[in-house]
Amino acid sequence: MDQSIQNVPLLDVNRDNAPILNEIHEAISAVTESGWFIGGPACKELEKNIAEYSGAEFAIGCASGSDALLLPLLAHEIGPGDEVIVPSFTFFASVSAITRLGATPVFIDIEHDSFNLNPELIEELITENTKAIIPVHLFGQCANMTEILPIAEAHNLFVLEDAAQAIGASHQNHGAGSMGNAAAFSFYPTKNLGGLGDGGMVTCNDEQLAERIRCLANHGMKPRYYHQMVGVNSRLDSYQAAGLNVKLKYLDEWTKNRQINAQRYEKLFLDAELQSLIELPEDDWQGNHVWNQYTIRIKDDSRDTIREQMKEMGVGTEVYYPVPVHAQECYQHLQVSDESLPVTMRAAQQVLALPIFPGLTEAEQVRVVHCLATALNSQASTLRKAS
Repeated sequence: MDQSIQNVPLLDVNRDNAPILNEIHEAISAVTESGWFIGGPACKELEKNIAEYSGAEFAIGCASGSDALLLPLLAHEIGPGDEVIVPSFTFFASVSAITRLGATPVFIDIEHDSFNLNPELIEELITENTKAIIPVHLFGQCANMTEILPIAEAHNLFVLEDAAQAIGASHQNHGAGSMGNAAAFSFYPTKNLGGLGDGGMVTCNDEQLAERIRCLANHGMKPRYYHQMVGVNSRLDSYQAAGLNVKLKYLDEWTKNRQINAQRYEKLFLDAELQSLIELPEDDWQGNHVWNQYTIRIKDDSRDTIREQMKEMGVGTEVYYPVPVHAQECYQHLQVSDESLPVTMRAAQQVLALPIFPGLTEAEQVRVVHCLATALNSQASTLRKAS
């Protein structure tokens, strides 16, 4: 192990951006000189590029990934009295988009291995009020759309893919963002395709739906100063689009680096013989996993202790997510029991995300594994002595 490496960050945005900063600056300067700061050529180019990249026919830029979730539901007229099936083990925005419209989230448990919603549980949650389902492609791996889509079609459910963490991922040769009725992407700076601030994109294959979403994102206005509906102000600015157009050219390379890092972790962990103490994430045998996060499970209840010890050794980690959405204070009125979501609750107690960003070096990964092994073995020794 390289003794000179002491600290390993969870994420280093600057390291990944540094080689292409000149290109980004040139693209941003071009926007400044054009004076076209919202909805200009850079935005149109990004929409075209993202549609092609994801395999969808249409793409509509918006202000954030959260709005990219909200707008398709708004376009589908989801509202009070409607129910939307969604995992609780996800980022808050997957659910807040539902409740902001006055609809009710119906929480579905996840699969142990993929962390994505369990298709076998969908049917039992459907009622006469169920109008939509949001499969979240968590950590960069697509949900099992092969099983989800026929159920949705049979019950006339609107399918909104939450692809915020999954640009470039695929399921059985279908790109994330091309399989449902609509999909939401996020360009938050920590995403695989991260912007220089907030930004989002909706994709779909229905031209009428695309035009409705575009109108809603611009105050429901078409033509100018004529409002067909009550929309919101959620437009992607040209600076973000310009930077993202540059970065998109490198996304495949960055994704490959993430995949190499994931494969290397697996080998390093197997060599360290930690199988009895941790559980490694599985690759997606049905598609392309893009590893927005590399999430292991700590098998006993020592996750938080292990994380603190790794912090002391200079290794960055994160917990996605320590409190499932149904258990958040603002959703206690829904009275969803933890017992109804056992796999979700266990994941929240066990998961730990390790550094996986494209610029991560092999020596840094060796350091991560060494520090984790040290913390795990120390904890195991303490437990043996206590018993």
